[in-house]
Amino acid sequence: MPLTNRPASSPPAFAADSRHIRKPVIAIIGGGFSGAAVALHLNRAAPGGARIVIVEPAAEIGRGLAYGTTDPGHRINVPTHRMQLFSDDPEHFSRWCTSSDVAARDPAALDSAGRLFPTRHAFGTYVQQQVAALGPALLHVRTRAVAVERQTAGYRVICADGDPIEADALVLAICHPPPSVPAVFKDVANDAAMIANPWRDGAFEDIARDSRILIVGTGLTMADIVTTLERQGHRGKITAISRRGQRSRDHAAAPVEPFGDFLSPPPRTAIELLTRIRRAVAEAAGQGLSWHGVLDQVRIQASDIWRALPTEQKHALLRHLRPFWDTHRFRVAPQLSQTIERLTAAGRLRVLPAALQEIAKAGAELHVTVRHSRRRSTEQISVDRIILATGPAHGDVCRNDPLLKAMQQADLLRPDPFGLGIEVDAHSRPLDRSGAAEGRLFVAGPLARATFGELMGVPDVSIHARRVAEALVDVLHVEESTSLGTGLSDAAGGG
Repeated sequence: MPLTNRPASSPPAFAADSRHIRKPVIAIIGGGFSGAAVALHLNRAAPGGARIVIVEPAAEIGRGLAYGTTDPGHRINVPTHRMQLFSDDPEHFSRWCTSSDVAARDPAALDSAGRLFPTRHAFGTYVQQQVAALGPALLHVRTRAVAVERQTAGYRVICADGDPIEADALVLAICHPPPSVPAVFKDVANDAAMIANPWRDGAFEDIARDSRILIVGTGLTMADIVTTLERQGHRGKITAISRRGQRSRDHAAAPVEPFGDFLSPPPRTAIELLTRIRRAVAEAAGQGLSWHGVLDQVRIQASDIWRALPTEQKHALLRHLRPFWDTHRFRVAPQLSQTIERLTAAGRLRVLPAALQEIAKAGAELHVTVRHSRRRSTEQISVDRIILATGPAHGDVCRNDPLLKAMQQADLLRPDPFGLGIEVDAHSRPLDRSGAAEGRLFVAGPLARATFGELMGVPDVSIHARRVAEALVDVLHVEESTSLGTGLSDAAGGG
């Protein structure tokens, strides 16, 4: 039976008779961390004031790609106090870990400094439990959205199961598409030796113990892959390449405070930003402090720094500085770092600054030619498997995601000019071809970062989710109060 809260011809969400005001329906497409955070903050902003519907085919809300992994080696990459679902209660997850006996159940979660790095699955359980506590305020529809149609006062979500969802407002919380396969792989893209999506369940189960492996990408995903292979008993040679050969940096040995200031005034060019960061790192070192505090301050001020840069300088930053930012900003958990260092010391793992030039199939082997970035020489590597670890293909999401492709064709959104996701306005509403914003359609999470700059870490995504939730309350309140003289909070209070 379709979830038809409001037929297309019915009055707007707040139409009322003499007896009650109908609660608006807010549909969230995507039930990973971003979608869960919007639902939680929406319920906080207007408890019981709206009917929240999450369209998500997975069994649980709040896990998504990042926190759905069950591999015990996959850990959050910051200590528990940095995983802030609620910015006004930064120790919320830490308290949950204490009450859940995470350290006792998982002794390896503690690092040498006594900091707790639980598994990502544990964090997903924490988020899922917060969502479950919403009870009947949230309806989980286990299907996939395939299209969205404008209605007179809202949207109709067309679902794969054939049942439409009528919504007064809509949030796109689609986050992490799989990596794009580079053109150099065209002849082997469908070969059994090629693993294009390292996040697919069971992706590495049939890799032989002594297989020679090439990993394309040297960031956090590479660290996850190496950790999984090691746990499975893999003993073959692993080569990981990226153009700069950088892997995610380690955490500071002890907690550090943010250091420096990058907004008085904000830099106007990418090179000015880099110069100021280097100067701040030198000043910190002069005081016996590590670079970590400087990068933490850049993260805190990242959105304002981004907004102040002219468009051409944003492109320059992404082209030249983003790889360095990613490896310093998104640090690896100590447990994974130790695995990488151990395998490197044993000669089983090498990380190279190199680019792929050619791939040739020879029987069961793949002969890969790489060009070293620093030596400008080439090397041929024979491997049994290739694994892509280049990160989510956010720049291709409007071409590769069927829903977003259909919505772009319907002129409900457009890709951003920086290849980061969807172009949105300052209120997180996607823009159409003419640059106009959809009044009741919002984007939450990483796909909106072309406007906001930093939207990948949990604290930043959660703060953005809260702002989207507040914007939803505002837009529905304004429209309802204009027509009826009462607000969303009144509807909540009236039950």
